[in-house]
Amino acid sequence: MTEFVTAHEATIRMAFFVGIFLAVALVELIAPRRVLTTSKTSRWVGNIGIVFINTIVLRFLFPAGAVGISVWIGHQGWGIFNHLQWPSWLEVVLTIIILDFVIYMQHVMFHAIPVLWRLHMMHHADLDYDLTTGTRFHPLEIIISLGIKAGAITVLGAPPVGVIIFEIILNGMAMFNHGNFLIPLGIDRFLRLLVVTPDMHRVHHSVFPNETNTNFGFNLPWWDRLCGTYKPQPAKGHEQMTIGLNQFRDPVRLTLPWMIALPFMGKPGSYAIGKRGDKRSNGQA
Repeated sequence: MTEFVTAHEATIRMAFFVGIFLAVALVELIAPRRVLTTSKTSRWVGNIGIVFINTIVLRFLFPAGAVGISVWIGHQGWGIFNHLQWPSWLEVVLTIIILDFVIYMQHVMFHAIPVLWRLHMMHHADLDYDLTTGTRFHPLEIIISLGIKAGAITVLGAPPVGVIIFEIILNGMAMFNHGNFLIPLGIDRFLRLLVVTPDMHRVHHSVFPNETNTNFGFNLPWWDRLCGTYKPQPAKGHEQMTIGLNQFRDPVRLTLPWMIALPFMGKPGSYAIGKRGDKRSNGQA
C-alpha cells in the first residue's frame, strides 16, 4: 500500500482535486449562496493560475513532497509512531487529526505575526468568495506551510498513507468550505459539528477584523470551539457581509502579477492579531 501511494501520489491527488473542484463548481452554479460582485473570469484566471505556480514551485524545491518526507522518516525510524506498536489504522487517524490541529495553529500564526500576515493577505484580498478562494495562497506561504508540516510529520513519524489522506482532505475541504453554495440552516448547524462548512468559514473572510480573526479551521471545527476562536455568524449576515480586506477594494488588482506582489507592496491594515483591537468592528486600515 505504501509503495503504491508513494509511486502514484501526484496522480491520486490530482484526480481528487479535479473531481472535488468540478463537484463544488457544479453545486455553486445550481444553488449559489451569494451574488458575486466582481468578474468571475478575472478572479478564476488569477486564483487558478496561482495553483499552477505553487505546484511548479513545490515540485521544483521539494520533489518528494510531504508524502516523500514521511517515507524517508519511516526509513530512518524517526518519530513517535515508529517507536510504538500501535495499529496502522490508529496511526493514520491520529495523523489526520494531529496534522489538522497543526494547520489550525499555523493559520492562527499567519494572522498573529505581521510578516506572515503580509503573505496571508493574498488569500484574504479576494473580493468574492467561492471555491477558487480556497486555492489562493502565496507561494511563500505554501513553502512555509510545507516546512511546518514536515516538522510535524518528523515528530510524529507519520505514515505515508495518513499523510496523503490528510493532504487530500485538506485540499478538498479548502475548496468545499470556500464554496459559494447554499446549505440549509438546519443541515449546516449539524454539519459544522463535524466539519467546517462554507457558512462557518465565510465569517473568517469578513472585512471586520473581529470576524477575520475567528474560525481558523479548515477541516475539523473543534479547534475553534476549544480555543475560543469560534464565531457562529457574521454580524451583517452572509448575503450582506463584505468579503475581503478594507485596504484592497480595487477589482483591477485581482490579476495574477498583482497577487504575487501584494505582500511586498500592500498595506497590512489593522488585521494582524494583537495589532487590531478586539472591540473594533469597522476594520478600517
